[in-house]
Amino acid sequence: MANSHSPFHPIIYVRGYAMTPGEIDQTSADPFCGFNLGSTVYRAVAEKTRQPRKFVFESPVIRLATEFDYQDVYENGYDILDPEWAANTDNRLGSRSIIIYRYYDEASRLLGIGSTPSLEVFASKLGELILKVRELICANPKNGITKTDFRCYLVAHSMGGLVCRGLLQNPKLDPGGAAQLVDKVFTYATPHNGIDLLGINPPSWLNLSDISNFNRQRLATFLDLEAAYKLTERVDWLPEARFASKRFFCMVGTNRMDYEAGLGLSRTFAGHGSDGLVRIDNATLCGLDARGKPTAPCAKAFTYRAHSGYFGIVNSEEAYQNLTRFLFGDVRVDIWAEVDAIILPRELRKSERQGQTVNALYQFEVLAAPRGKLWYLSRRTAEEDSVACLAHQHWLKAPQENGKLFLGSLFLADRARVNSRRKGLAYTLTFNVRVPDYEVERKLWVNQHFEGSYLFRNSLVLEITPPSADSGWQVSHAWQNQGVHSADHKLDGNLQRDGSLEIEVPFDSASEPGISGRLRFLLARWNHQD
Repeated sequence: MANSHSPFHPIIYVRGYAMTPGEIDQTSADPFCGFNLGSTVYRAVAEKTRQPRKFVFESPVIRLATEFDYQDVYENGYDILDPEWAANTDNRLGSRSIIIYRYYDEASRLLGIGSTPSLEVFASKLGELILKVRELICANPKNGITKTDFRCYLVAHSMGGLVCRGLLQNPKLDPGGAAQLVDKVFTYATPHNGIDLLGINPPSWLNLSDISNFNRQRLATFLDLEAAYKLTERVDWLPEARFASKRFFCMVGTNRMDYEAGLGLSRTFAGHGSDGLVRIDNATLCGLDARGKPTAPCAKAFTYRAHSGYFGIVNSEEAYQNLTRFLFGDVRVDIWAEVDAIILPRELRKSERQGQTVNALYQFEVLAAPRGKLWYLSRRTAEEDSVACLAHQHWLKAPQENGKLFLGSLFLADRARVNSRRKGLAYTLTFNVRVPDYEVERKLWVNQHFEGSYLFRNSLVLEITPPSADSGWQVSHAWQNQGVHSADHKLDGNLQRDGSLEIEVPFDSASEPGISGRLRFLLARWNHQD
């Protein structure tokens, strides 16, 4: 019997790393471990004499409650793991519940023994919590859910994402089979490939404040990835046999300057291209098949938010929108850029013919926003160190293979339509390719360099109507280089066996230097039940 509550499964939130005893005590004293924090963001207005416009994000907990009828599970001061909670026969757990995994309680000086358990203990007890939630959900006759049909979501910040992966990937940590009950996982700013400080991964012997938890060799053992780590020296792999990569989302922060932890020392050590603690390159995941070969990258999106704090990633509208659309949305769009041709400046083409090595780093900017909204679902810009990059020499070695860049995933929602009478779901995709710093024999070539210039710069409006009983996919688009236009040019695509649709939109700078290729979109129904 199918779960009639789908896609509204219980949400288990797993908080992030707490470094000091004081931080551990602070999170233990917070009922929601930070999932209840909001923010106030200012937006500029047209008249410079007016005050900036306020934009309030209440918090994930409040928004999930007001928009999707989710509820916390605390009753009369008790959590579901407390015997007093179970003693009250009136307490019932609904499918739309938010459960906080309070794994730092044991480590706190307030509620525990002041000694921090290992990652393995955290992961194993997460599995126990999932089984407990299943027991309570299935015991409530109003839910009408059997143990076989029970599913839940894991939502995690920072190190909490590693705790989730430990449960999902390492069978030794999941004797009760809790991993198979997880439907989707969403991580905020998780160091999936560990943490680098000043470009160096912390050594495994550095046990101060449990910083060794982010050592890659240590993580390889914890995540049951020793073989993959030996081959790649990375641990940002998700074995498909343990958990499907398409069910995992990585939300990446790109604002290091507003991360104040350690009086700003953390952002200094993490450096550019980070959220102040986690480097962007370490914050995403890719699937891995049984032969140890990469499969598909997990869904990812980027936002100009810090690891935590007033401008943190968890307490942001952008991350919340990605969270709810990933969990409850209707259409998934995976976006790729495929570079077919690159034209160098005339002088550099001559240098290449003379046998000199010419190199350049092409930076691809991507900004995606749904129709009628005041925020981006994903934002990747050069100034924020979040662009997709392609080195000229790397592209030359295998243009067809190396010219494919995964830009990210968007999830669109019927409930978020601006006009409910319009069937299509639309968003705009700003796609830019920066003019690179050209090098000849590793020496900067500035003869025709203009800082901030673009090889290609345009915005695309894409409108998508999912298939219905009467018709299939309907997709239309319009480039915006001649002004703002509605998406009125129909696109034909290739229908895949699984019902998804692959479409391509060519781009060409028609210039010298220049670049040309295709934007490839893979559209799929999401949370769709036949």
